[in-house]
Amino acid sequence: MKHVKALAIKFISTFVLLYVILGLFYGMETGNIFLLSLVLAIVSYIIGDILILPRTNNTTATLADFGLALLVIWFMSESFTRGDNLFRVSLLAALGVTIFEYFYHKYVSNNVTKEDNQTLKQSTNLRFQTEASEELSPQKKELKNDIDRDDLY
Repeated sequence: MKHVKALAIKFISTFVLLYVILGLFYGMETGNIFLLSLVLAIVSYIIGDILILPRTNNTTATLADFGLALLVIWFMSESFTRGDNLFRVSLLAALGVTIFEYFYHKYVSNNVTKEDNQTLKQSTNLRFQTEASEELSPQKKELKNDIDRDDLY
């Protein structure tokens, strides 16, 4: 249930943000923005929030989400329209999504994956202790002295 709530928050926020940037400023259709937001929310939630964020920190996950958002927005918006160069528009939209993602990652790490982070940290911070000894196999003291004397001659 935690993941469904987090995914819904991400989708709604991404849709509103992309509607303002792509819909109001650049005239993209609402259906295309809905599909773009749905794909971006699902893909970035799985890759950025479930896989990358628990294993790294907020900055790394935010940078990964920026690259992912730029690629998804650019390729999907290029397939929706013909003849326009939408790289600048996609870059602006990806920057907006990235600013949202920075704060969203704090919510996800505190509320959704908190228990997962603790078990991941416990499983990766194993402390191994080694034991060192003088010999590999135990021998009787008399036998050892005889072997040492044979080595001398």
